[in-house]
Amino acid sequence: MIYDASLDDLLQKTWDGKRISQAEALRLYHLPLEELGALADRRRHLAKAANFDGRGNDVVTYIVDRNVNYTNVCNVYCKFCAFYRVEKDDDSYVITFDELDRKIEETIALGGTQMLMQGGHHPKLSKQWYLDLLSHVKGKFPNFNIHGFSPSEFVHFREVFNEPLEKIISDFRAAGLGSIPGGGGEILVDRVRRRISPLKAMSDDWLEVMDTAHRLGLYSSATMMFGHVETIEDRIEHLERLRGQQDKSLKYENGGHFTAFICWTFQAEHTKLKAPTVGAHEYLRTQALGRIYLDNFTNVQSSWVTQGLEIGQIALKYGANDLGSIMIEENVVSQAGTTFRMTAQDMKRLISDLGYEPRQRNNWYQLVD
Repeated sequence: MIYDASLDDLLQKTWDGKRISQAEALRLYHLPLEELGALADRRRHLAKAANFDGRGNDVVTYIVDRNVNYTNVCNVYCKFCAFYRVEKDDDSYVITFDELDRKIEETIALGGTQMLMQGGHHPKLSKQWYLDLLSHVKGKFPNFNIHGFSPSEFVHFREVFNEPLEKIISDFRAAGLGSIPGGGGEILVDRVRRRISPLKAMSDDWLEVMDTAHRLGLYSSATMMFGHVETIEDRIEHLERLRGQQDKSLKYENGGHFTAFICWTFQAEHTKLKAPTVGAHEYLRTQALGRIYLDNFTNVQSSWVTQGLEIGQIALKYGANDLGSIMIEENVVSQAGTTFRMTAQDMKRLISDLGYEPRQRNNWYQLVD
């Protein structure tokens, strides 16, 4: 084997926490998994060292919340989705406010602090329906965060309401919206998006929503759904676009930014997308690369919902510092055949078994326990 000094330089650069290029990321991607994981774990420690009164390296966080899908009616027909329905389907629905209240009350009784609320792109719900929903929840549960409406939904709202994004997001925030989930990110490469979800928001649209929300002071998460028709280079391009937006958002005075990066693998069952899925090895490799590349992200969340509890735990050694939500309710991934479940006690055990201190957080990564 020929000695390559440039690889040693790249490994040292990565270990020291310096920014890497897309070409360098591709080289790191091909490292042995354990070596890449060690570099990601190192970058996790560099990112967390200043948090939680200097104890960030000792703490792994989780959140107690609930996924609420306010409607399953959707007119974008994504090939990777097994959840959506059309209005004429017998099992299509729009949630009632009474049902929503019941779900929130159950969540609060379990120590929950928020709901992650997303839905299909319903062609007939009015802007006032959404504003009434937000103000209803905020009026009845003022300390409960609404982490709602992905960028693709806001792009849909812009078309249906015929209003600028800034006005829609401002009005939603005034009515009670607290933060925005990163759903619909998939892969931020339009060539890929046109294959898997041609009627959904394209890459620039997704980023425009996040940029507008951050400028208005809202925080959001960032996601990646991979392991379908994209290439490794596409995944790295996705990371590059997230990192570039985060650089921009962090400069906004009194603005918001991405709180965390979450990636997961495509789940194929009951979907129309015919693509070979990838396993835990590829998941850990991609998450580790995400931690290294996203040097301006403090938090990386493990995706136990798609990988299972054991791999979710192992991911904490591959760059993740957060185990995500106990997921009181989850409807989208489970429709595609994945039905892992976890309690708060399970979370604490998995975290403690690795020698970390489990702590419950809120959406802004502030400790609440």
